[in-house]
Amino acid sequence: MTTHPPLPTLRPLLDPSPEYAKWRAEEPIRRVTIWGDNSPWLVTRYEDARAVLADPRFSADATRDGFPGFRPQSPPRAPGQFFMMDPPDHTRLRRVLIPDFTFRRIEQLRPAIARICDELLDAMTATGTVPAAEAAATADLVESYSLPLPSLVICELLGVPYEDHDFFQRQARSFSSLGSGPQEMLAARKALHTYLGELLARRSREPADDLISRLARDRVATGEVSAPEAVGIASLLLVAGHETTANMFPLAVVALLRHPDQLAALRADPGLWPGAVEELLRHLTVAHSGLRRTATEDVEVAGVRILAGEGVIVAVQAANRDPAAFADPDALDVRRSATGHLAFGHGLHQCIGQSLARAELQVGLPALFDRLPGLRLTAPPEDFALTMSTIHGVRSLPVSW
Repeated sequence: MTTHPPLPTLRPLLDPSPEYAKWRAEEPIRRVTIWGDNSPWLVTRYEDARAVLADPRFSADATRDGFPGFRPQSPPRAPGQFFMMDPPDHTRLRRVLIPDFTFRRIEQLRPAIARICDELLDAMTATGTVPAAEAAATADLVESYSLPLPSLVICELLGVPYEDHDFFQRQARSFSSLGSGPQEMLAARKALHTYLGELLARRSREPADDLISRLARDRVATGEVSAPEAVGIASLLLVAGHETTANMFPLAVVALLRHPDQLAALRADPGLWPGAVEELLRHLTVAHSGLRRTATEDVEVAGVRILAGEGVIVAVQAANRDPAAFADPDALDVRRSATGHLAFGHGLHQCIGQSLARAELQVGLPALFDRLPGLRLTAPPEDFALTMSTIHGVRSLPVSW
């Protein structure tokens, strides 16, 4: 039996696993082993990644035979989890969210995001501890800012009481941790779906101005989606809506602090921030376990024949460092045009919440650096504990100012 190298699961703090650059140059579409004898194809070049993600012959349906799942065993797909579906169900379920995630709707949230940032920074600077031997206050940026910021925003959008954040963040960690077994994941999902099901029922009786109320009133009551599907949609948004940005944020802070020339450029010209966020998304690419697909028929990609039923992993973190797509790709350059990066995917399944993530980063990062011009790390980045999940990040980020 042919032995294929394992898919890298560990990576440096700010860069993809080093194997990706080597494979992209030598064998950009190759077999890797993910668990047992499951050896899907790995795609590492930008052009090939876009081709696979845009091709309807590559299915995102996790129930298909040959799908390269993150674990040998996972719970059955829950109703409403449209990111793991193909049309027509994917189209039907995603469509119900479009009014709440238009660019215009997200732009209207910016004042609320700014308010949340100010309140969190007020609290962090008021409660930051001052060790006796130091003149500067210290805090954990993850606990004080980067985790509560997207959590508060998605709670406000959905209509989920933020006082329950410890509960849903705990369930989210169970979903994404690579160490979670199927029973642990199933228990976490059941707990979260029960909670959201009760909230959906309450909003159907007592609607408010929030997304869950609109799901209950405009979608479930009309029969467009079922109540379990609405709960699954809300669960997906609640988990994904805070976890990716919460992990992206501290890495962006570390990257800018480790590149003081780039941070100085942003301080000198705040108009660079929107483009800088795109560059940080490209450079860091926190969704580091790849986008997973299964071929539904024989397909040739860049001269490689992928057979029907074979799994494919699109390594977007490698594609975003492809020198054929981005000059000097390993450099962080806030003046670069990173348009077209694949941090949010590409094609039919491109992240529906990308405008919200951008707004949170575009508001939250400058707010932090403006408020705390002396922000610095209090420990070497190499010492930070990583999340060890499908989303790359750190568990804590000790800082002072």
